[in-house]
Amino acid sequence: MNDKKKAYVKIFALGGLDEVGKNMYVIEYDEDILVIDAGVKFPGPDMPGVDYIIPNIRYLIEQAHRVRAIVLTHAHEDHIGGLPFVLKQIQVPLYGAKLTLGFVKAKIEEHGLLHRTKMHVIDERSEVTFGALTVTFFRTHHSIPDSLGVVVHTPHGNIVHTGDFKFDLTPVDQPIDWARMARIGQEGVLALLADSTNSERPGYTPSEQTVGMSIRETFFKCKGRILFATFASNVHRLQQVVDAAEACNRKIAIIGRSMERAFRIGQELGYIRSLKNVLIDVHRIDNYPAQSVVIVCTGSQGEPNAALTRIATGAHKHVAIYPDDTVIFSSSPIPGNAPSVNRSIDRLLRAGAEVISGSILDIHASGHGCREDLKLMLTLMKPTYFMPIHGEHRMLRLHAHIAEQIGVPPQHVFVLDNGQTLNVSNRLARTGRPVHAGEIMVKGSSINEWESAVMEERRLLADSGVMIVNMVVDCARNKVLAGPDVVTRGFIYVREAGEMLGHVARLLRRTVARLEKRDRFVRAQWEEAITQTLTSYAQTTMGRSPLIMPVIVHVDEERRDRREKVGSGG
Repeated sequence: MNDKKKAYVKIFALGGLDEVGKNMYVIEYDEDILVIDAGVKFPGPDMPGVDYIIPNIRYLIEQAHRVRAIVLTHAHEDHIGGLPFVLKQIQVPLYGAKLTLGFVKAKIEEHGLLHRTKMHVIDERSEVTFGALTVTFFRTHHSIPDSLGVVVHTPHGNIVHTGDFKFDLTPVDQPIDWARMARIGQEGVLALLADSTNSERPGYTPSEQTVGMSIRETFFKCKGRILFATFASNVHRLQQVVDAAEACNRKIAIIGRSMERAFRIGQELGYIRSLKNVLIDVHRIDNYPAQSVVIVCTGSQGEPNAALTRIATGAHKHVAIYPDDTVIFSSSPIPGNAPSVNRSIDRLLRAGAEVISGSILDIHASGHGCREDLKLMLTLMKPTYFMPIHGEHRMLRLHAHIAEQIGVPPQHVFVLDNGQTLNVSNRLARTGRPVHAGEIMVKGSSINEWESAVMEERRLLADSGVMIVNMVVDCARNKVLAGPDVVTRGFIYVREAGEMLGHVARLLRRTVARLEKRDRFVRAQWEEAITQTLTSYAQTTMGRSPLIMPVIVHVDEERRDRREKVGSGG
C-alpha cells in the first residue's frame, strides 16, 4: 500500500436507492473498485414487454480495469439476478457463500457464462484482499441461509454493508455471532450502509420458527389438497414445508422451474433434507387422495407466467383448482405487486379454493428487520456516518430518522439517490460528483440502454393509441404526389370518426402546403410539422396524446423522368 493515503473513500449505489430491487453498491478507493451485489427489479404493469430491470453499469464498464470483484451478500434475485447481464459486459470474479454461489452457478450456466467466470466460496471467517481494500464478513439472519454482512477495511476506516438482515433470537439455522458484530462496532465503523426495507414497521420482525409452527398447524387443519406458494429462494421456508408435509403424511409435488431448481440446489448442498420418500411427480398427483398432497409452486407475487397464476386462470396443463383445495401465500407482496397478488387471490376464490395469506394468518415472517432491529444494528455498529440503503425514499428517510434518534448527528446521515456519491474519510464526509446511473430494460437476453424511449412509445400506444400519416413526396420538387392519408388504431372508433378524420385531413393539407413552399425537402422538418399539427389537434379536441407516426415515402420524379427518356432513346 502506498504511504501517501488518498483523500477519501467513494461510496455510491447503481441500484437499490428509491426502490426495492436491483441492488448494486460500490466502494471505491484509489485504483480499487469493489462491487457489492448485482440484482434485478421486476417490471410493473406499466412496463409491457420487459422481463427485468437491471442497473446501468456504464461507469463500471468504463472503469473495468479497476473493478476487482463482485461480493454477494445472499442469493435473492434482487441481489444476484443481474449477474448474467453484468458478466456479459465485464469479466470480474465473484465471491459468495456456498448456497449463494450454488444459485449463481445455475443462473449463469443458462447464459453460457460459467466457463469464463471465476467464483470463490467465502463464509463469515473469510478474509480477502483486493489491492488497498480488505474484506471480511459476518453472519446475518435473513429468509435464506448463508446471508452475510460485509466489512470493507479501507485506509480511512471500515465500511460496513449489512446485507438484508433481521435479528432472530430463535433461528432455524445458525445463530448470529453477537460477539463478532459487537467487536466490529468496537473497532470502529466509519460508514454503515444498512437495509431499510421494513423501516416503516414498528417492533421486531417475528422469528422464522413461528412461521414453521403456523405452517404445521395449518397443514393439519386442511381437508383437501394444499397449494403452497412462496419465493423459490426461501430455502428455510421450503424445509419447513417438507417438515410439515412429513408430519401430516402428505406427499410433495413441485411446480415451477425456479422452484424445482431451488429444491435441487438446496438438497445438493445440504440445506434441504432428501425428498426421496416424499416427492411425487406432478403428473401423478391425481393418483393420490386429495388430503395427502401438497403442491409447492411459484407465483406468490402474482407473476404473470408463474405456476400459481396459470393454475388460477385455468391455463396450467397439469393442475386445476378443485373444491376443498387450500392455497397458502407464504410471502408479503413486494411494493408494487399487491394488485397482481390480489388479482390471483380473487381468481382462486372464484375457482372454489380457500385462500390463506399473511394478512389472515401468521404464515409468513419477513427477512428484513423492523424498526427495533434497525436500532439494534445501529447500536452495535456505532457508525460515524450512516447511509440508509435498499428501500423506497420514504423507507430511507424513516431509517435516517431512526439513526438520528439513537445519536447519529443529522449532518452525518446521508439519504442519497442512485448515482450520487458519498466521499468519506477519517475526518469528514460529503457528497461528491455523481456517476452515471439509471435503469436498463431487459427482454429475453437483449440489453438496451435506450429501452426507456421504447417504453414511452408503448405507454402512449396503450393510453391513447396511434395515428399514422402516409404520403408520397417528390423530394426534388418538394411536392406531395399522394396523400396525406390518415390511419388510426386505438385512438377513436373509425366508423364513427368520419367528420373528425375529415377535419384532420384538412389540417394536414394546410400543413403540407406550407411545407411545399420551402426551398427543399427535409424529412425531419416534414415529420416534425406533421407531428406537431396532429398532437395539438388531439390534445385540444380530445385531451389525448396518441403516438404520431408520419410515414413519408420520397421519390425523385425528375430523375425518374430522365431515366425513362434515356431508356426510350429520347
